Amino acid sequence: MTLPELKVALDATGVIPSRKLGQNFLHDANVARWIGEQLDPQPDDCIVEVGPGTGALSEHLVGKVRKLVLVEYDQRLAEYLTKKFANEPSVEVHSEDGARFDLRPLWAEGKVKLLGNLPYSAGGAILRNFLKGPTPVERAVIMLQKEVIDRILAVPRTKAYGVLTLRMQSEWDSAPIKTIGPECFHPRPLIDSTVMMCRQRATPLAVYDRRLFDELIRRGFAQRRKMVRKAMPDSPPWPEVAEKIGCTETARAEELSLEQWVELTRCYDEFSSEPAQCGDEVFDVVDEQNEVTGQATRAEVHEKGLRHRAVHVFVVNGKSEILLQQRSLLKDEQPGKWGSSAAGHLDSGEDYEACARRELGEELGIEAEDLPLKAVGELPPSDENGWEFIRLYVTVYSGAMRTRANEVAAVEWMGQEELRRWLAVRPEDFSGGFRNCWELLEKQSG
Repeated sequence: MTLPELKVALDATGVIPSRKLGQNFLHDANVARWIGEQLDPQPDDCIVEVGPGTGALSEHLVGKVRKLVLVEYDQRLAEYLTKKFANEPSVEVHSEDGARFDLRPLWAEGKVKLLGNLPYSAGGAILRNFLKGPTPVERAVIMLQKEVIDRILAVPRTKAYGVLTLRMQSEWDSAPIKTIGPECFHPRPLIDSTVMMCRQRATPLAVYDRRLFDELIRRGFAQRRKMVRKAMPDSPPWPEVAEKIGCTETARAEELSLEQWVELTRCYDEFSSEPAQCGDEVFDVVDEQNEVTGQATRAEVHEKGLRHRAVHVFVVNGKSEILLQQRSLLKDEQPGKWGSSAAGHLDSGEDYEACARRELGEELGIEAEDLPLKAVGELPPSDENGWEFIRLYVTVYSGAMRTRANEVAAVEWMGQEELRRWLAVRPEDFSGGFRNCWELLEKQSG
């Protein structure tokens, strides 16, 4: 789209570029085409573009990918895009705030890539919405004012280093790939823009509590000139924490590396030292009729493929959404897979319902002693579900939860239709036990 074409489009929509909304429209067709190419668009891709404006980037991607989702805050521009791409079935336009756009339906899209000439005023909030884990986005190419990109890529002991730096670097490997001058935009901004490539981290950090990490970095940088110790919890004592993470007792927030902030978070996490599971736990071993024939440790049960007992629990809220759990990378079975809200093995001598209530407490922090549980059905042991006799329960709950990072990487409420599509497109994202339990629930629901 050339500058004259851009001005015609803006006149037609009645849009006067807003400084408040950070509207600076790209009009260099060669630059626009080059930016889109950096995503390496493939025929099976779903690309989400935030802030498409008049479609300067989008028009170079139409026909190259399976689906193009455009998220435009300005309703007038969204209507313009809807008309512009009316004959393109692969294009889907949403008149929504990119900082609040619901990502959950995107899990069913397979490979999702993010593209955006992001508005300067809301770029950080949009990045947080789309790139904060867990996210269906695998790769992103983002253009923002150079100052914001510099903050994302900053190193310790610099003025730019802060909360945005740590949030992004904890989950993404990012690199600048091109500087774009003001002359490529209308109206012309006062500073350069930078195009940045983001890929999910190739090397995972030590397992840590993301919620606690975010709380502590915000506290640490709230008054960045003060020593970190003044912003941290009272226990454990700061001298012990400083020694463990390898910093001085007088260190300030900007002096700590990402890895030190992660280790600091683990120090203040009461559950970080607990194992995700113990190999010496004792389970009942059962025969083909689910009758107890003996006992064995967890390690023996898994190593020898012995039949044993387990529960799965589906937690449903008032909207009929199901809570999905992503298993911690520390789990010995199917780490990182999505699965039931809570699940676990019966200890020796334990009954199914008692186990279900215990797992709700241990994994989700739900006080489940008096929570109504409905037994949906049972599944026989198989190689796919780890040779477990599984009993599935369903409960309704919308209250507070507290997960443990050593057991649960993340949780996500998911609509049942969205979940069906996700399972159909990417069944490999889920544990075998969950897939079987979902089929059982579908069958029982008729």
